[in-house]
Amino acid sequence: MLNRRILRVKAFQNLYAYEQCKGSNLNLAKDFIRESFLPDLNSMEVQDKAALNRDAEEAVRLFDQNLESDQLLKSSDSSPKIKKVVLEALKQFNAANEKDRQFLLKNMIASAERIPQLFLTAIELLLAFAKHIEKDLEKKKKLAGDQPFAFGNELNLAQNKVLLKIRESQSYRAAIARNNVHLDDLELEIREWFRDYIKPSETYQEYLQVADPSLEQDFEAADDLLKKIIFKNEVILNYFSEKDLNWTENKSIVRSLASKVLKNAATEPEADPVPEIAINWDEDKEFFQNIFNFTIENDSASKALITQKTKNWDIERLAFTDKVIISMALAEMKNFPSIPVKVTINEYIDISKTYSTPKSKQFVNGLLDVLAKELTDSGQIRKSGRGLLDNK
Repeated sequence: MLNRRILRVKAFQNLYAYEQCKGSNLNLAKDFIRESFLPDLNSMEVQDKAALNRDAEEAVRLFDQNLESDQLLKSSDSSPKIKKVVLEALKQFNAANEKDRQFLLKNMIASAERIPQLFLTAIELLLAFAKHIEKDLEKKKKLAGDQPFAFGNELNLAQNKVLLKIRESQSYRAAIARNNVHLDDLELEIREWFRDYIKPSETYQEYLQVADPSLEQDFEAADDLLKKIIFKNEVILNYFSEKDLNWTENKSIVRSLASKVLKNAATEPEADPVPEIAINWDEDKEFFQNIFNFTIENDSASKALITQKTKNWDIERLAFTDKVIISMALAEMKNFPSIPVKVTINEYIDISKTYSTPKSKQFVNGLLDVLAKELTDSGQIRKSGRGLLDNK
């Protein structure tokens, strides 16, 4: 269920974070250079502040020129001190970038592997609310004793056909066990959340007005409670954010996957509502790591291509997200021969719709079309297998 689109989105989010880290590391490196040329307050000699400032700015310029390679630094006729400071700044900058890269890569994988646990937890909350109703009405029935007791429509959620199918699904129970999902420590919260948020909600009260709800009505009620209560209520959302440091980025993906489980249960009567979650995870994990690493490794070449095709634009004026999206697409087209170019372009157009500017869709589409054709003609993009067949 963690399909390639979800993995591309998460890789994009982490590459965006990496670019921000690089920007911070760049500023820190330049601060180090300028601090290296501040007057020495402990020296008894007269300090030429103007000359020190000139040396600092020359060092910053030399640093900028050698970000991709230190060849210019080696041939520079700058003073030994300037070259030494620049070399140290470059080492610090590259070391900080590599540290951030490794951290984000590790965190990206861990975050993706946590998603199944999160969306299964959301489904478990719905099942827990349904179970709570069942237990509560059983208590009321016992208290009534021999007196007549009518449930009315209060059992609608407890008898929700979509939720019952999920609860009885072997694949769902297996997924719950495999991902260590349990709400054992939330018994009190389940009661409070139902009382304070579910029961008074408009969605739930309208559902109670339906006598003998259809499968479609059961799905709509469960899906509405999921989206309008579980994924909207701040108290419940805080519970998820405590479980996941990346909840802000993961929330929309988790909500979509949980809703998909409900929809599967409602529309696929013969199929398991929860398909195998990690059937190709080893292969997908490799793709996930590679698209992140290849995008970073091809950064200079990608920026050069983008600059070449946007001569009337300063590349720094392009939407930051567009640069990341286009760089990812170029890395994918060049390094994954079995993925058709058309698939790659469509996937990154979709990402631009959600994560970039209103005009990004057309810009990304147009630029990638042109670059894909030129790179294919020059032999830099070579497809094989399904990638070759689907591009014809």
